[in-house]
Amino acid sequence: MKESLMEIPCKNNHYFQNWSQTYSCKPELYFEPRCTDDLRVILLEAKQLKKKVKVVGGGLSPSDIACTNHFMISMKLFNKILEIDKTNCVITVESGVTIYQLNNHVLPSNGLALSNMGSVSGQCVGGIIGTGTHGTGGNFGSFASCVLEVTFMISDGSIIKCSKEKNGELFQAVCCHLGLLGIILVVKIQCEPAFKLHLKQASGLLEDNLVDLKSLISQSQHFRFFWFPHTDYVVNFMADRTKRPSKEGGSWFWSQLVGHYVLEFFLWVSTFFPCLVPFINRLFFKMCYSGSSESVRRSDRVFTFDCLFKQYVTEWAIPQQNTVTVLRKMREWIIANSHVKVHFPVEVRFVKQDGIMLAPSGDEDVTYIGIISFRPYGKIVPHDEWWNFFENLATEYGGKPHWAKAHKVKADDFRRMYPKFDRFMEIRRQLDPTCMFWNDYWRRVMGKDGFHMVAPEKQRL
Repeated sequence: MKESLMEIPCKNNHYFQNWSQTYSCKPELYFEPRCTDDLRVILLEAKQLKKKVKVVGGGLSPSDIACTNHFMISMKLFNKILEIDKTNCVITVESGVTIYQLNNHVLPSNGLALSNMGSVSGQCVGGIIGTGTHGTGGNFGSFASCVLEVTFMISDGSIIKCSKEKNGELFQAVCCHLGLLGIILVVKIQCEPAFKLHLKQASGLLEDNLVDLKSLISQSQHFRFFWFPHTDYVVNFMADRTKRPSKEGGSWFWSQLVGHYVLEFFLWVSTFFPCLVPFINRLFFKMCYSGSSESVRRSDRVFTFDCLFKQYVTEWAIPQQNTVTVLRKMREWIIANSHVKVHFPVEVRFVKQDGIMLAPSGDEDVTYIGIISFRPYGKIVPHDEWWNFFENLATEYGGKPHWAKAHKVKADDFRRMYPKFDRFMEIRRQLDPTCMFWNDYWRRVMGKDGFHMVAPEKQRL
């Protein structure tokens, strides 16, 4: 076993910036450990020096949840596939394995696939279960609902293994660990036999979607839709498992040249002339999304899509029964506040209750509503008025923010949102009594002394 940090490769001039370039930090030391011995030495040294430690994955979170000025650990070298059980469709992987690696180098060659996933594939497995990351589908929970077992290291260097069958409450907590309970080492994931998805894309009207929402959710295994603000237009995406032969859809001209590069230029022009935004929304709907189309592709190539260029992002999970009211009020606000120009799309996805302690979908079926403000060529675009309205509206109707995305929610609000919030924090306190995995994000959320609060009724793990 290594005895000091001097034996572990590290950098003291590392600059970290998330994908959207909205947050950055310069950790005092940056590590890429290769084994559990390396991790244990880092944690023990951090404890002795009273340093904080944050683990970073793909850097895709559009918030500062992974930032630190103390010790930063990248798990990129913990990227081994440990076991593949084809009979039971189960894979066991180290936490630094990315979803891209699974989809392109592991699962297809073994006749397997993830049952559901989010819109991008650059996240590592340890990170994707840390923040309640989700896809869409009325009968599918968040990504972590497919996790069977987790092995992680806590602040004193000890290693804990938990599953649905063994230490179930801790397992419910660690499946949305928020980077607070320890360092995820190994994850066992339930997959399914490889499958293709038949994707039907069709344009329509927002009000029609709201009237028929329950039917739309139930008619397709993976339904989501984009709404184009300043219009009543939507584009629906309905994806279902199929045995049909593959059929590609779309073209590079429309999806990349027009839908990416031309759009970025137009939005850059609109930063000088904001009145152009409603026109751009209507134009790009008609050029790229109106009408209907079909394709049949490998599942992961339907689940994921190009998020285009840099952007601010916030997303809230709304109790599903409040979806129609919230979207109508969003439309009404945009009409009443014509001086505010809102980028497309508003993305609407659906997630089933999954029982994970601090997942927004833990206690109820939810609708995730995501809004963005593009940053063409990295330019800052004002968006606070729209952001503040949306956050207040979502809060009013029982919403919970996506943990990895922008929000202004504090501990007292989270306590109202999550019945088990105090219990999670008590588990956190027991596993990390010195608050080693704290950072400015959590200090902002919890307040100066928030991490020393004890739940009203103490319980042991």
